[in-house]
Amino acid sequence: MSADHLAQILSPPVKRTLADEVVERLRKALLSGQLAPDEQLRESQLAEFMGVSRGPIREALNRLEREGLVINRSNGRSYVARLSRQDVEEVYSLRRVLELLAVKCACQKGTPADWAAMQGVIDDMTTRLQGGITEQEAAELDVRFHDLLYRAANHQRLLSYWTTLRPQIHVFLLSRNVASPDFRESAARGHQIILDAIKDRNEARAQALI
Repeated sequence: MSADHLAQILSPPVKRTLADEVVERLRKALLSGQLAPDEQLRESQLAEFMGVSRGPIREALNRLEREGLVINRSNGRSYVARLSRQDVEEVYSLRRVLELLAVKCACQKGTPADWAAMQGVIDDMTTRLQGGITEQEAAELDVRFHDLLYRAANHQRLLSYWTTLRPQIHVFLLSRNVASPDFRESAARGHQIILDAIKDRNEARAQALI
C-alpha cells in the first residue's frame, strides 16, 4: 500500500464545525427548558447572543427540526416545538419496537465492559437519588443508560434511529418527571432489573421488562 493511499485512509478526523457547536448549545437550552415551547427563535437574535453569523444558526435550526425540537414554518420563522399527545404516542410506539431489538442484540452481543458502563450510570443514579435528584438529572441519566444499551447492541443502524429519537424522548422524560415525582421511587431499581436480565442473557425476561 502506497504512502499516499495510506495517508488518505488515515487522514485526521473531521473537526467539529461551528454549526455543531451551535446545535449543541441550542439543544441543551431546549432540553433544559430554558427555551419554552412555541417561543420564536430569531436567527439575528441568536446570532448576536452566540457571537456567530446567521449561517451556522440557520443550519443548526434545520438540524434541530429534523430532531423534532424545532418547527420551521413556511413564513421562514422558527419556533420551539410543542410536542403533542400524538407525538408522544408515535415516538413511544417506535421506541418500543427499537428497544425490543436493542435488548435482544445486547443480550447476544454485549460485553462485560458494556455492563460495567451501564452499572456505573445506575450507581450514579442511586447516589443522586439519595441526595435529592432533580427532574433534569434523572432524565439525563435515564437517556444515558439507554445510550449505552443501544451501543451494547452493536447495531449501527439501530443506534442511528435511537440518536434521531433521543432528543424528543429526553423532553418526554423530563416532562414525565416534573408531572410525576414518583419517578424517584423506581428509577434506579427499574434500570437495575433490566441490566441484570441482560447480563444473564435472558432475552425473554429483558424484553418483557423493557
